[in-house]
Amino acid sequence: MQIRPAQKADQVYELLRRSIIMLEIQPGAPIVEKDICADLGMSRTPVREAVQRLAEEGLVNVIPHSGTYVSGISFQVAEEGFVIRRALEIESVRRAAKNYTEEAGAELDAIMARMRHLIETGQLDQYLDEDDTLHAALARLSGMPRIWKFITMAKVHLDRMRQLSAPVPGHLAMVTEQHAAIVAAVRAGKPDQAELAMRIHLETSFDVMARLYQERTSMFSVEGS
Repeated sequence: MQIRPAQKADQVYELLRRSIIMLEIQPGAPIVEKDICADLGMSRTPVREAVQRLAEEGLVNVIPHSGTYVSGISFQVAEEGFVIRRALEIESVRRAAKNYTEEAGAELDAIMARMRHLIETGQLDQYLDEDDTLHAALARLSGMPRIWKFITMAKVHLDRMRQLSAPVPGHLAMVTEQHAAIVAAVRAGKPDQAELAMRIHLETSFDVMARLYQERTSMFSVEGS
């Protein structure tokens, strides 16, 4: 089956977006369209469309007569994403606690087991994918699965800060125990307890990320510039 140009643009967009969020492509790095075309064996059109989408999302800066560069992490946008995420996830987890089923519990337990395995084996680069898998599962259990789509859209710059925080000693181990507390509250069918556990998890994680903003200034954009 021949892949349509729009599908190719989607593929390039997802590939570059993930690489930028995972910090595999660092802030300030150039995005050279002709090199991407050569690496992927694609024409210029889908690559240009993908870069335009990244620019609209604030992940790259297109500078006329200069080039395209990966944007610095915006702390302001990341903080806005955190506020949006906190509001939506609190509502989501309260509903999840009311909708708990044994089948859902088995899924959550399996995700928790994978998280603990990644911590034990030091595979920290894979942890945040499982983290998102857990939160997405809670959103589905809430009966409002599109909540996670809106959160994903809002937390782009927040996700880049999460990548910075992953190697902080003990951070992901603490996050895992917080996840366990959330799952336990959902399993017990206690919305208030689930909300508190989620609030503690999100707010303490953001506090760690906010400290990194002060320490890793080269990774961040200058707000208002």
